[in-house]
Amino acid sequence: MRYILIPALALFVSGCVPYEIPDESHIIDAAKLMGKHETRDNLELRAFLGVDPARIEWCAAFVNAVLHANDIPGSDSVSQYPLTARSFLQWGETVNEPGLGDIVVFPRGNSSWQGHVGFYLMSYIIDGEEHYLILGGNQDDSVTAEYFPASKALGIRRYIIE
Repeated sequence: MRYILIPALALFVSGCVPYEIPDESHIIDAAKLMGKHETRDNLELRAFLGVDPARIEWCAAFVNAVLHANDIPGSDSVSQYPLTARSFLQWGETVNEPGLGDIVVFPRGNSSWQGHVGFYLMSYIIDGEEHYLILGGNQDDSVTAEYFPASKALGIRRYIIE
C-alpha cells in the first residue's frame, strides 16, 4: 500500500491548487516516511523528530519536524508545549473546509489536553459519514494515512503566507 500511495500522492499533489501554503512539498516529505515504525525504525525517526518515538507520544513532533524541514514554522512558534497535538489549535489560521496539507487536530483519551494531529489528504464517505484521510505519525506506532471521522475534528488549521 505504501508503495502505491506515495506515487499516487505525488501525482495528486502536483495537480492541486495551493492552499495558501508555500507548496505541498511537506506532504511529499511526510509521505516518504510512510511505514516507518517507532521501534523498528527508531534511530531514523529519532534523528528526524528530535525525540524518541518509543518513549513519548510523537504525532505533534512528526508534524513539527515535517513543517520545519520545509521552512514552515511549527507549533513551537505559538505554544510553549509544541509536543502536544492541541498546540496546533493556536497555529496558523482556522479554516472550515480542509485542503491538502492542512493540519487537523482530533481529541484523544479522556483529558482535555490530549489529542492527535496530522496532515489532511482527502475526504471520504464511510458508512454515510464523512471521514478525513490523515497522514500522521504515531498512528499505530508508525507513519501512516488513516481515516478519522470529520465530526470529531477539534480544529482545521492552515499556514497563511504573510
